[in-house]
Amino acid sequence: MLEWNSIDTVLFDMDGTVLDLHFDNHFWEDLVPARYAERHGLEKAEAQALLRKRYENVKGTLDWYCLDFWSESLDMDIAGMKEQARHKIALRPFALEFLKQLRNSGRTALLVTNAHPDSLNLKMRHTGLAEHFDRTVSSHTVGSQNLRLAKENVGFWHALRQQHPFDPQRTLLIDDSLPVLRRAAAEGIRHLLAIRQPDSQRAPLQPEEFMQLDDFTQIMQGLQQANTCGSGPVRD
Repeated sequence: MLEWNSIDTVLFDMDGTVLDLHFDNHFWEDLVPARYAERHGLEKAEAQALLRKRYENVKGTLDWYCLDFWSESLDMDIAGMKEQARHKIALRPFALEFLKQLRNSGRTALLVTNAHPDSLNLKMRHTGLAEHFDRTVSSHTVGSQNLRLAKENVGFWHALRQQHPFDPQRTLLIDDSLPVLRRAAAEGIRHLLAIRQPDSQRAPLQPEEFMQLDDFTQIMQGLQQANTCGSGPVRD
């Protein structure tokens, strides 16, 4: 399925890839609207419809992922609410096992997420995953101070390489977002995998132009075989 001997670096998304997207969907679609409805004397369905429009207005930009933006915009302690709901944060199947195997192979593992640094730190504290990555990177810290980009924005992957060098032709990106995968492909990343069911409580995504993973066991065997045949990545 993958040419492991041609892969030195693996870039992982966080929510929907190594972590179950159910936490975030529940938070933004149920918990935030319920709290907003209480504060403003609305029915929950009214609040959901109102917030859905506000979400759509900034979707695809860093504001959509920014806890500070939503805290100010909604006049709510979004970071505090996430902390209170942290018990719902969960790993996707076999994510930890795959990360351990990948690091043992000598390859580089980076977590690259659009999540706000506060959200990234909360999830790393809750799961203990940070130690299994060479680096964890929030897109809020990539690029110049005057130009921050989301992963789906033009130029993000070039900017990431400037700060955290990797060879795009020898890199695998695993992500649940089609716009992100398409942008990565356009900026030269060679190996791309999509997640078939980012939210364990929702139906799987329909197949698109990228190979899809149900869970990491589908690629663990190939990695193990590559490790058995050689000492690590083999340069072309």
